[in-house]
Amino acid sequence: MKNIEINTSRVQIPNNNLLIDAYLAQPADEGNFGAVIVFQEIFGVNNNIRDITELIAKQGYVAIAPAMYQRVAPGFEFGFSAEDAGFSQEAYRLGLEYYQQVKYQEIFSDIKATIAYLKTLANVKADSIGCIGFCFGGHIAYMAATLPDIKATASFYGGGITQPSYGEDIPTVNRTSEIQGTIYTFFGTKDSLISQEDNQKIEAELKKHNINHRVFRYDAGHGFFGGFFVDKYPFLAQNPVINREAAIDAWNHVLELFENYL
Repeated sequence: MKNIEINTSRVQIPNNNLLIDAYLAQPADEGNFGAVIVFQEIFGVNNNIRDITELIAKQGYVAIAPAMYQRVAPGFEFGFSAEDAGFSQEAYRLGLEYYQQVKYQEIFSDIKATIAYLKTLANVKADSIGCIGFCFGGHIAYMAATLPDIKATASFYGGGITQPSYGEDIPTVNRTSEIQGTIYTFFGTKDSLISQEDNQKIEAELKKHNINHRVFRYDAGHGFFGGFFVDKYPFLAQNPVINREAAIDAWNHVLELFENYL
């Protein structure tokens, strides 16, 4: 795993009359790099999402995390809390409240605006854009995968993919045939939020439409990728859903995905 020097900044992505706050991390050296969009969980672009954005940039990519609650709760974020050994009940309450307000077509619009923004950056290879997302963001990543600009997608325990979501009547999984790039999906077999039936349905659709894909399942619960950061946030080790070994293995597959297709 690389650990190159990076620069980080807060930027705004224009989308018609909306400015989307985003966290940008990119290699400090000059060059042309593939780009990765990082899609948040329900807790906003918090310290965990910024850590992941920086981690990706240190591998030699331009990484950007747009605020997907910009329309309903600009500036919202809840970070890791050592006191709660995770997130507070208030964080869950607010995160779910805002999650229930987002709209499918608005999300799609913001994804496209982020892609357009990346293409304006001189150090980005315009034909090498991918994405990664977790939970809410895992669903958004699956949505983004249906766009032709997205060459590689890592979708972690995406919730609601098999059900109508965000005001739409058609489940996102029904759009699987539109995926043109490669997608890796990651699930925990102990996930209390996403059933094994749901992730098997996703896999069946990927196979049915001959999408270039891989499905990874781990003996872990929802949000298991947090285990990658146990050294930085030791209290995470107290969370029973965390599986550090699963997180490390999944990360290696993410690196494989981006190295091969971006």
